[in-house]
Amino acid sequence: MNRTGLIIALVLALGVGLLFGIYPELDLKLAALFYDAPTHSFPLKSNALAVIARDGAMWISWALALPAIIALLLKLARPDRPLLMSGRAMVFLLLTLILSAGVLTNLTFKSYWGRPRPITVTQFNGNQTFMPWWDPRGHCARNCSFFSGEGATAFWTYAPAALAPPALRPVAYAAATVFGVTTSVLRMAFGGHFFTDVAIAGIVTFLVIWLAHGYIYRWPSTRLTDESVDAALTRLAWPGYRALQRWRGRDVSEKPLVSRF
Repeated sequence: MNRTGLIIALVLALGVGLLFGIYPELDLKLAALFYDAPTHSFPLKSNALAVIARDGAMWISWALALPAIIALLLKLARPDRPLLMSGRAMVFLLLTLILSAGVLTNLTFKSYWGRPRPITVTQFNGNQTFMPWWDPRGHCARNCSFFSGEGATAFWTYAPAALAPPALRPVAYAAATVFGVTTSVLRMAFGGHFFTDVAIAGIVTFLVIWLAHGYIYRWPSTRLTDESVDAALTRLAWPGYRALQRWRGRDVSEKPLVSRF
């Protein structure tokens, strides 16, 4: 997560945004590569192996997040015990996943950016008008095309890659890139998203991860420690834990024994 990665992401964002903003028909031409005109369909959508690969990609992403989810839930249930993993890593993984694949994708853009999916536009036997990536005035009412939630979830694997040992990090970044691109191509092949939907999902996700990594790990003014995360979660969960223990006939101290930070 260095400046080189940031520069590459910003250059890609500028290039994709400008090129497909000036020539929006490129999105249609790329989508047409997966469309079969005689059958008026995106054939790969009905391919069992492709569907398994698509679903498997999401399972892989969530499997990478599962240790952080379990660690958080166990800590909230038993704040008297230490976290089972690095507190910073847990916050980093969950925060980036929630922001990129949740808040920005589903609660922000996909809910208010009415871009129709390829499978629903008139050029591919649908009934809605194609809209360029920058125009939110499409007629899609909900769960729209811009930008791709599954693409964002797949490219989120940059987050665990950023936590890999330094010697393995380049390989981890390469694997995350291949995984994100492959998943995104599948979404295009199913007629679920245009190229700009998945490309911008990947860029936005990388930028979220880059900023979160800087905030949590790199920047001295905001850098967290594992101890501070553990202590904060202990304080947060302690009232509920104490109430439960008192209900069970046990008593614990009113305040947890944690150091200030």
